[in-house]
Amino acid sequence: MYTLYREQYVTATLAEAWDLLKNPTNLDLITPEDLQFKIVSPVPQVMFNGLIIEYRIRIPWFGVHTWIAEIKHIREMHSFVDEQRLGPYTFWYHYHQIDAEESRIKLIDRVYYEVPYGIFGKIIHFFFIRKTLKRIFDYRKQKLAELLTINS
Repeated sequence: MYTLYREQYVTATLAEAWDLLKNPTNLDLITPEDLQFKIVSPVPQVMFNGLIIEYRIRIPWFGVHTWIAEIKHIREMHSFVDEQRLGPYTFWYHYHQIDAEESRIKLIDRVYYEVPYGIFGKIIHFFFIRKTLKRIFDYRKQKLAELLTINS
């Protein structure tokens, strides 16, 4: 099992950060364009526990994949989980957390994941998957900073 951990601070309010993250369609705003990310199932403007979302995503070198995720464990204005039900990983559990700290907001991502294909998957992870995830989450950090930083 692999773990990816990211945290960042933004100057938006807790409500502004939650408003951005609670809308499933906003995932498109924080995903690199080359992944050709597309939500293909109908989604509401506000997520709810048990929401199933179907995406299409292009993974470099591996083609287009269907990814089905379930939104769960929502704690309003604090955290939620998206868990892969079908997709390129053997296991994917992504915990999103938002904490108010004095005059800023701390965003935390914890991803626990497992890759398929045994030892071959571990080799692919070493040379490709971990670098791709780093690039995706670096992009995400940049976009969240742009969207949730108030210029005073």
